[in-house]
Amino acid sequence: MAKIAAPKGVSEYFPERSKHFEYVRETLIRSAKVAGYELIELPVFEDTELFRRGVGESTDVVSKEMFSFEDRGGRPITLRPEGTAGVMRSVIENNLDRGRLPVKVYYSGQFFRAERPQLGRYRQFYQVGIEAIGVADPQLDVEVIAVADRAFKKLGLKRYRLEITSLGDSVSRQNYLKDLRTYIDGITLDEVTRGRAAINPLRLFDDKRPEIRGQLVNAPVLLDYLTPESTRDFAAVQSSLTKLGIDFVVNKRMVRGLDYYTDTAFEFVHEDLGAQSGIGGGGRYDGLMAQLGGQELSGVGFGLGVDRILLACEAEQIPLPEELSLDLYIVPLGTGEQALALAEELRSAQIRVDLAFGDRALKGAMKSADKSGAKFSLVLGADELASGVVKLKDMKSGESDSVTLGSLVNELNARISSYGERS
Repeated sequence: MAKIAAPKGVSEYFPERSKHFEYVRETLIRSAKVAGYELIELPVFEDTELFRRGVGESTDVVSKEMFSFEDRGGRPITLRPEGTAGVMRSVIENNLDRGRLPVKVYYSGQFFRAERPQLGRYRQFYQVGIEAIGVADPQLDVEVIAVADRAFKKLGLKRYRLEITSLGDSVSRQNYLKDLRTYIDGITLDEVTRGRAAINPLRLFDDKRPEIRGQLVNAPVLLDYLTPESTRDFAAVQSSLTKLGIDFVVNKRMVRGLDYYTDTAFEFVHEDLGAQSGIGGGGRYDGLMAQLGGQELSGVGFGLGVDRILLACEAEQIPLPEELSLDLYIVPLGTGEQALALAEELRSAQIRVDLAFGDRALKGAMKSADKSGAKFSLVLGADELASGVVKLKDMKSGESDSVTLGSLVNELNARISSYGERS
């Protein structure tokens, strides 16, 4: 019978690489938590209209890339292609915007886009995101950027850069779009592209075709149309980033792939990832809540690609710690029931323990101990149970010494706490 393979374009992680994936993801989440962001857990599918209204009809995400279908009741459903619209829907629906502001939340999980699969670009991919909703303050924009930058530095990444721009407020954009449309009227576009530009001219700057890019070289730049208020806020963002020691470059032609962004927009780019160089990005979205039926409140956030960040760590050959490496591996010799009871006692003390199953011979069980990556191991046989004493082996040095079963929890905790200092 033929094997069943995973769907094409799905990113999945299994041991040993899953440990590195988990470390990257948890590092991103920790950076959000220390800045006061709280968990929001969202459904992986939503009403299709949420993304049509929230993300934008003219975007590639909505027009080409969504996994949409009807449920059994005939309702249009879409697997989430991004996180911000779902967060905003939840904030409105659950009245989170009626309490303390800003609402600061983080999320993580799978997202879905019907794209052509390639390295770093998947149909199912993983993100960690944060959103801060309810306060229009450029310092909040800087905090969001700093959360991502701190996580990248904690991981040890060095070969990335932060690109920032301002997409302006509504007045800035109205003045700019008037001149941009006039410019676009004078260039050569196919019918489909001109139709997309009629909905949102900024989408042209997302086009990767050389014949389109070449015609946009002399197009007007949005930064030249900023109102005094948007100019002030963008200057404040740059000033605060500089004071925090966060390096950046201003990208005058940056366009985010989602229509809801206003004012501050940013992207983190890694130089070793080729065409799929973006490892995360985001910005401010001042009209999204009202567009989805809520109050006229501002928001800012990001989405970081866990898959690509892991690829970036691997490209820089960063030795990632294993978040869930074992503390102890137990080898039972005819003492399976007692060994499991001992393991459970130690696990209750938050010591990470695994053991050999299946009545293996000592030699084979010790091979399993070697492969487990545990810091320590012990053999538990009838003699050890009778005496109440085991030999605790340091798997790195190979040294063993006697420890009583009654003192095992305290001994392990003491040795584990100093293990990193001796490594």
